[in-house]
Amino acid sequence: MKKLLPALLLGSACFAAGAFVARPAAPDEITVPMLRAAQQLMGLSFPDAQLDSTRRNLTGYRDSYEALRKIPLPNSVAPSVVFDPRPLRLRQSQLTAAKNDAGKLPQTPKVKLPANRDELAFYTVRQLGELLRTKQLSSEELTLFSLARLKKYDPKLHCVISLTEELALKQARQADQEIRAGKYRGPLHGIPFGVKDLFTAKGYKTTWGSVPYKDQTLDEDAAVVERLREAGAVLVAKLTLGELAQGDVWFGEKTRTLWDVSKGSSGSSAGSASAVAAGLVPFAIGTETLGSIVSPSTACGVTGLRPTYGRVSRAGAMALSWTMDKAGPLTRSAEDCAIVLAALTAAGPDPRDPATLQAPTTFRYAFDTNLKKLRVGYLKAAFDQNYPTKANDQASLDALRKLGVELVPIELPPIAPGTLRFVLTAEGAAAFDDLTRSGKDAQMVLQNRFAWPNTFRSSRFIPAVEYIQAQRVRSLLIEQMDEKLKGLDLYIAPSFSANLTLTNLTGHPAIALPNGFTAAGLPSTITFMGQLYEEGKLLALAKAYQDATEFDEKHPNL
Repeated sequence: MKKLLPALLLGSACFAAGAFVARPAAPDEITVPMLRAAQQLMGLSFPDAQLDSTRRNLTGYRDSYEALRKIPLPNSVAPSVVFDPRPLRLRQSQLTAAKNDAGKLPQTPKVKLPANRDELAFYTVRQLGELLRTKQLSSEELTLFSLARLKKYDPKLHCVISLTEELALKQARQADQEIRAGKYRGPLHGIPFGVKDLFTAKGYKTTWGSVPYKDQTLDEDAAVVERLREAGAVLVAKLTLGELAQGDVWFGEKTRTLWDVSKGSSGSSAGSASAVAAGLVPFAIGTETLGSIVSPSTACGVTGLRPTYGRVSRAGAMALSWTMDKAGPLTRSAEDCAIVLAALTAAGPDPRDPATLQAPTTFRYAFDTNLKKLRVGYLKAAFDQNYPTKANDQASLDALRKLGVELVPIELPPIAPGTLRFVLTAEGAAAFDDLTRSGKDAQMVLQNRFAWPNTFRSSRFIPAVEYIQAQRVRSLLIEQMDEKLKGLDLYIAPSFSANLTLTNLTGHPAIALPNGFTAAGLPSTITFMGQLYEEGKLLALAKAYQDATEFDEKHPNL
């Protein structure tokens, strides 16, 4: 111990001529020698250069610990993680076999096949479904059309990891046979789609967008792939994601938005948003842990639904954060989101994903909702701030008032959600423990301070007690949010504010809706938020807003 103390008192690292040099430590400073000693307790051996990057993250974590310790936590407050002692066998046996019925969709006007087939690229799922149902167009024709566009525009957008052409044509021909035989499965029957390449699909690679996994094959179908197949949809592509579900940079390139191909699509559901915006697929499936549907939906100008946590099964999906990951659709309209969500939830809870067993109700359409009877909140303080898309958001609020919606000012709970973000990074570090300890994280494309390799290393130093305490504070946040939303059906928020982190922690559903453009000509969105498991009302108001505006019908000039 006597030999260790001088090392702990040395300062943080400097690197001269490739060697570690210590400087005097400031009071309370986290230093490389401290971390070098600490990692010995955990059997780790990160080099000094990596520890130097790590220590700056740990300073931020310590600030979060200190903020959370000021929040009273009576012994009665349990963590927001529920232990389920039932093995998979019992979870399966206790489920009912009955399928959920989402109800009826609104009537749609008659749809005619356009003289210019290229216009099909920006038809909604509902419109394309009508063309297929009335046999004006075959699924094979539509699938070939989608495949051709994917091949044509991917060199510009870098949004595709794997085309599933052989499978797609097989599924399309089967759909055509069934439709001709009168066995119509519903509005997704014969519709092409893509999935974010963190979902498995038999016979195809599942790369997670990352160099260490770029040749990985997992021989199973993810739940979302299974359920969309049951609805008759046609899988045409596995689409890009930022490495391990962060950003828009993957092992092949950077995914772009067709609104400005010099800019990224954002992420991490990068390819899903980019492909839908460019009219390469009618819809795609993405995931969100902390903005990965909302952010690319904004950058690409599409409609993205983040359902309630646990609403959609994540079986067969890469895990980043077991208590925060959610799967949802990116589409051209709120109505399309509802159609896809109905298919994703039709089979009910999935025992392979225990989070789905918590849903107290099934998803149902609510498009007949009387908007004037809805009680809708809005985050007045957030909208009063100065930010680049404020004018677009104010116009959206005005459009809702013209629809007869009464907007009630509300506030978010006082707990700062940013102090709980290390819950995500701790779970991510556990999910990719082997990657970090093996040193294979050095193969990843991004290696800056905020990239996963350094974040995962930093998170190895998060104490278990602090993680559990954060989950207990999260329980308080959930209760406070429930109190704030009491008496409301839903509320409106800017897409990028504290609300985004907060509601990813509380699990509330959100839909990002195009609502204009920035001064640079890039899309903007506003976010509608629902009560837990109340996607029906959320989508009803979103559809009404889109029926009254035209932003969801805008698309890039190709």
